[in-house]
Amino acid sequence: MNTLTSPMLEAVLEAVRRVVPARTRPAALHEPEFRGNEWRYLRECLDSGWVSSAGEFVDRFEQMIVDTTQARHAIVVVNGTAALHVCLLLAGVQRGDEVLVPALTFIATANSISYVGAVPHFVDSEERSLGVDAGKLEAHLQRTAEVRGGICRNKATGAVIRALVPMHTFGHPADLDALVSLCDKWCLRLVEDAAESLGSLYKGRHTGTYGLVGALSFNGNKVVTSGGGGAILTNDADLAARAKHLTTTARTPHRWSFLHDQVGYNYRLPNINAALGCAQLERLPDMLARKRRLAERYIRAFEGVDGARIAVEPSGTRSNYWLVALLLSRADLELRDTVLRVLNENGLQARPVWTLMHRLPMYESCPRMELSGAESLDARIVNLPSSPALAD
Repeated sequence: MNTLTSPMLEAVLEAVRRVVPARTRPAALHEPEFRGNEWRYLRECLDSGWVSSAGEFVDRFEQMIVDTTQARHAIVVVNGTAALHVCLLLAGVQRGDEVLVPALTFIATANSISYVGAVPHFVDSEERSLGVDAGKLEAHLQRTAEVRGGICRNKATGAVIRALVPMHTFGHPADLDALVSLCDKWCLRLVEDAAESLGSLYKGRHTGTYGLVGALSFNGNKVVTSGGGGAILTNDADLAARAKHLTTTARTPHRWSFLHDQVGYNYRLPNINAALGCAQLERLPDMLARKRRLAERYIRAFEGVDGARIAVEPSGTRSNYWLVALLLSRADLELRDTVLRVLNENGLQARPVWTLMHRLPMYESCPRMELSGAESLDARIVNLPSSPALAD
């Protein structure tokens, strides 16, 4: 261990230990918990035989998502990646288009762009929200793009830049006012990747409802899980109807015939998963309250630690604190990896941020802006154990 950094490492370990009691170690990064009606609702599915993509829990889950997010429409699908895929189709993204997307994101965000034959165009992230840096992106577009006839084009490639897909990192809302304004100015469709931000608010309004469409995830490691699962959010009734049609194999309604009017996708969420999601969503307020208590404990524990702090929700927002992120004060991959090793060796599962998208072999040749912010964050972020049970 580097003697110059060992006091800091010891302070980090001690701070995390103060938050995560010995009885809860080893502590996973984020575990689901089932304390409500999960068994009851799953048993209802099994007893009724309605376990596939039709059933009362599917409709109930969609209505509960609408009630939670205040989006006018929610369409549930098999996972968050499928939700993003369909969101891009609904936004009119076409083969050969470019889509602005943060380099600091989970692989699904970039992959969904590839699914529609478009090209990810990687943009930088800011430290305040950990999301898209709107100021740097504006300057980048002024240098590299132009709007003609209501269409934004990359001056170097000639490709249409069709959409912007910000991601609300670890549940912290991105700077949505600035991003909405930027999209209006540059004629871009805003598609929100809200996979990690169920329960997060920007100026009192739920993430995923500011753009043309938004995507949620209910994966097993999210605040609320349906096993697999995701949802498309929109305030546009026509887009909602199209989303439901596309995600149910584009089958035209009929009592018995199988007529399909376009290429569709078998993405509809099964009733048995929706049943689990309903039981989980009933407990969302409790989950969010406990995760906030946990985050506040981490924040207090690190107040006296030199060289490291907890990333906090930006002003004017309310984060779900899906994952608590420790931010080292300097970009140092060796130090970051040493912190990761020390925590994991002590039964505290910690993880770095995802490999930046432009460093992956299939995306290394994609267009991108200067990414010093994302690269700095990559070398400084350590995610800490964040399960709501740790707040008990």
